[in-house]
Amino acid sequence: MEINKTKINIISSLLLQIVTIICGFFIPRLIISTYGSSVNGLTASIAEFLGFITVLEGGVGVVVRSTLYKPIANKDKETIENILKSANKFFRKIAFIFVAYVLVLCVIYPFNCINQFNFFYTASLILIMAIGLFAEYFFGITYSIYLHVEQKRYISSTLLIITKILNACIIWGLVCLKQDIHIVQLVSTLVFLIRPIIQCIYVRKKYNISLKEAANNYKIKQKWDGFIQHITYIIYSNTDIVLISIFLNLKEVSVYSVYAMITNRLRSLMNSISEGIDASFGNLIARDEKEKLNKNFSIYEGLYFTIATIIFSTTLVLIIPFVKLYTRGITDVDYIRPVFASVIVLSRFIYIIRQPYYNLVKVAGHFRQTKPGAIIEAFLNIIVSVVLIIKMGIVGVIIGTCVAAAYRTIEIMFYTAKNFLQRPVLKSFKVIFIITVEIAIIMLISKHFIPKFEIENYKVWIIYAIATTIAISVFIMIINALSFKEMREYIFAKKKVSDLR
Repeated sequence: MEINKTKINIISSLLLQIVTIICGFFIPRLIISTYGSSVNGLTASIAEFLGFITVLEGGVGVVVRSTLYKPIANKDKETIENILKSANKFFRKIAFIFVAYVLVLCVIYPFNCINQFNFFYTASLILIMAIGLFAEYFFGITYSIYLHVEQKRYISSTLLIITKILNACIIWGLVCLKQDIHIVQLVSTLVFLIRPIIQCIYVRKKYNISLKEAANNYKIKQKWDGFIQHITYIIYSNTDIVLISIFLNLKEVSVYSVYAMITNRLRSLMNSISEGIDASFGNLIARDEKEKLNKNFSIYEGLYFTIATIIFSTTLVLIIPFVKLYTRGITDVDYIRPVFASVIVLSRFIYIIRQPYYNLVKVAGHFRQTKPGAIIEAFLNIIVSVVLIIKMGIVGVIIGTCVAAAYRTIEIMFYTAKNFLQRPVLKSFKVIFIITVEIAIIMLISKHFIPKFEIENYKVWIIYAIATTIAISVFIMIINALSFKEMREYIFAKKKVSDLR
């Protein structure tokens, strides 16, 4: 992999996340203020239920990526086409199974909210929102995977940036014209059909990929092991809103979705950094260059956790003032939940801590070896969340997610230290200890020493956010530069990360 490609992938992914964050704040607020919290909760809940179809994907996308690294490095076009054809057949089967799933959902789900919306209103909204997912599996996902492994993830990111901006503009126009939520969602779905179609055409022409002559019986190994890993992610991502929809109500779903909108965007921001460079680690593992892997990973680890700690500790300080502004004038439910805000930020941060280590597992294709930990995480998440949601509401369900994520993070850290990194696991725990102390100090100072004042508008919030971010960044960068040797040497000696070609 060339370093320039890594930089382009990371920059384009960061731009995508910035656009996603802006659109993600703008669109839900527009929907809440125009259609109410119940409609916003309904669309968020439907999106989560539709998201369960990715269970059928079974983590095959991740497995396919790990399988493609070696043939792409060897320029083995025949094997590449065999893998892509096998993956494409699988994903198209999912697309048709998805149709059946949506029809069942249209019959069953509307009864869950029949007291607030009539049957046809809900069922038709489900059908409209399902179109985009169908197109993604039928046209685009195989080629998106290929671009990722080819170090050209920036192409997918650029297409998505364009469609997101176009989508936000169209939604704003439709809402101003006071169009029904069904029309808004339909047009939004049609806009997002652009990306998978263009992506498909691009890969076929650019790389001369033809699946017609590829083998029909090629089998991708570890599909079922990848399935377990993917189930864990689905439970982590979807269980909260599903349980809130079942045990509580749609207004509580709306509250959860506002905070999740913020924290999920930050999680995606960090994932964009992680995924922009994971292909380079995949190449090193494929070539068995352990010393170079360990060196580059240590530099990356220090930089990654510095950025993550700055982002999430700043969020802990700023999230409640932002939500107060964001939901000002909305009185149908209380959105100001300080305890819930802290716990959901913590849950996302625990997940982010895991990612650098778990990415090594993914690119190496070690799905079977780490399957037991994934199963335990899934059970922990469901059991603890169900028990606590009854007693503690939405705070309980997110605590369940925290407990499961913490277990899985520790397990993955032990596994990667033993199998990939030439170092003791205590080095990873030292990193976690340092960033935990940093966040604790920041929260202590924020609670007891920073003067409290009412933030009256977004201008004041932005000034407050900039000042807070600068102060936190200086503090964390000084501590981390002193604590992380490899990162310090990389920054101050101006060394370049080894060329990973």
